Amino acid sequence: MGIVDGLSAPGVDVDLMSVLHGAQSITLHRPLPTGGRAVSTSRVAAVHDKGKAAVLVLRSETADADGPLWTSDARIFVRGEGGWGGDRGPSDRLALPDRAPDRTVERPVREEQALLYRLSGDWNPLHADPEFAALAGFDRPILHGLCTYGMTLKAVVDILLDGDVARVRAYRARFAGIVFPGETLRIRMWAVEGGTQVTVAAAERDDAPVLADTFVEHA
Repeated sequence: MGIVDGLSAPGVDVDLMSVLHGAQSITLHRPLPTGGRAVSTSRVAAVHDKGKAAVLVLRSETADADGPLWTSDARIFVRGEGGWGGDRGPSDRLALPDRAPDRTVERPVREEQALLYRLSGDWNPLHADPEFAALAGFDRPILHGLCTYGMTLKAVVDILLDGDVARVRAYRARFAGIVFPGETLRIRMWAVEGGTQVTVAAAERDDAPVLADTFVEHA
């Protein structure tokens, strides 16, 4: 389910200026075929009460004729919609290893990256319209969180998995801060049991956090 599409589903009535993409996870049930047809079904899997915000869990499940391919969850914070006394939902916080990262790499973000990423179908004006971004409290349009999410996984696969994406079993991250097009992602990686733990920061803004509680499960 695309974020904007999910927030336009029947029964969901939220203001896009109150929306933040809080976290994303994906579980791969088997290696993905290089071609074929698949069906994706989407739903609002849960609604959590965080006090000052509500969290919508938008779940997409994709399968082909041979069975499930992947399950993806987007956690969407809607500011000002909490406080009804509902379940707060699970905590996915991860403690960082008490040592220096095993690898640190930097990945530049192109100035036009947000405009290119919009071609994926995410038309949220926060990533393209300076006036809308200003209304949401930002100096200028920001990069899509999912673009940072994808760039980070590619860095882990390229650096630690010899480019073999089939080794990835699952991937999750919490969006801890924003990225402006033109900045540099500083990606730190720790090898831990079951995979790789990751943090991502904006190098030009004194390592301002971008992704936290990030884990790539892999073979």
